[in-house]
Amino acid sequence: MPDQETRPVILAVDDTPENLDTVKSILVPDYIVKAAINGMVALKIAGRKPPDLILLDIMMPGMDGYEVCRQLKSDSGTANIPVIFLSGDQDSSSKAKGLELGAADFVTKPIDPVILKASIRKHLG
Repeated sequence: MPDQETRPVILAVDDTPENLDTVKSILVPDYIVKAAINGMVALKIAGRKPPDLILLDIMMPGMDGYEVCRQLKSDSGTANIPVIFLSGDQDSSSKAKGLELGAADFVTKPIDPVILKASIRKHLG
């Protein structure tokens, strides 16, 4: 397990607490995981102290993940943060839309820990 100070910071954004708990249980040994329950909270956290990577749900009330990604990518302070969409929607048009908005990857739910970790490693370099 990496040292607390050297672990990358991942911001997980999902309106379902159980999904955030799942992500944390998969990633906490290797990463510092911050959680946001909606898009507005995510934008505030990312704007204050940008994480190394963002895991972003698409379907959320108020501001959906697409809009969060759009705002992140339009802000010079957060534009270079890799965004990985997490979604139960396996439709290719949803994936294409996310990638067109600047997302680095798209991981489907239910989350496969091996796939999620591999995607994160790929995008954190």
